[in-house]
Amino acid sequence: MSEPPLKLPHAVSRLRTERLARSAKPFLARGGIKGERCPGCRLVPSHCICALLPEVPTKVGMCLLMADIEPFKPSNTGWLIADVVPDTFAFGWARTEVDPALLALLADPQWQPYVVFPGEFVEPERVVHAVQPLPAGQRPLFILLDATWPEARKMFRKSPYLNRLPVLSLAPEQVSRYQLRRSKRDDHFCTSEVASLCLELAGEVQAADTLQAYLDVYTHHYLQAKHQLPPDLQGPAHERWQGLKKS
Repeated sequence: MSEPPLKLPHAVSRLRTERLARSAKPFLARGGIKGERCPGCRLVPSHCICALLPEVPTKVGMCLLMADIEPFKPSNTGWLIADVVPDTFAFGWARTEVDPALLALLADPQWQPYVVFPGEFVEPERVVHAVQPLPAGQRPLFILLDATWPEARKMFRKSPYLNRLPVLSLAPEQVSRYQLRRSKRDDHFCTSEVASLCLELAGEVQAADTLQAYLDVYTHHYLQAKHQLPPDLQGPAHERWQGLKKS
């Protein structure tokens, strides 16, 4: 692939750099691909997808609250959201403290925040199932708890600054296509898939389709590298991606 244009590190990349600076020892991912990784897409250089650079203009914002080691994981898909959605914010989550920049973001009048979480765990009066039209100058901000399911439940319970916000409960009909980590339930979606569903609800169909196709390409390259196989640039993932770019 050709050299990608220069792009400044996005929010998840910056959070990872900050977290690495505070880490006493290197993070070693379980399984997966080993050795040198591209700093832009986290894949081995031979399977790099940085040339795709799929950023799409959208009025939507994404706010990732990330469990402690999520920024380190090559399988983390919050990184892909930040690649696609220009207004992506990322914060590390801690039970005992909250980043003042996160509180400032939630209080910013240009945003209408929604915490994306299953409605079955929330008081019914907080739950919404759609993104309502907003006043002129205001945009939806989707707050995604980027963690394993047990971690996400703890984060939701122990983040009092989220208590006043509406909770967007998704009811997707499709089954997750995510293959990089296992879940016991088909209705558990990776963070990138959740973001894609939120974009669709907000009427941002192009961004939603781009993010889903980008996840498919990333997954294909990741798994091919893991099994020491070249990426199939004519395969289904790339075919969907090319078809999207032509549409």
